[in-house]
Amino acid sequence: MREYDEEFVQAKKQHSAVESAINALQVHGLNKCPDHGIDGFERYAALAVLSRNIQKIGCIVRDRERKLLEEQKKAA
Repeated sequence: MREYDEEFVQAKKQHSAVESAINALQVHGLNKCPDHGIDGFERYAALAVLSRNIQKIGCIVRDRERKLLEEQKKAA
């Protein structure tokens, strides 16, 4: 009964998204932390998340530019 509750379903969907994000970070180098201690780990993880966000923003910008170029070619 609990598994069909709306809150449970939403939490399960969020868990999948988090797992996907963690996998993306691991693929891009966060599988091993060269820094020592909790402070080093937190710094390394924060930089990895920042790097991944910059990469995602770059993909969005690239896709927008491609779309604009395609629209310009069609208009010409």
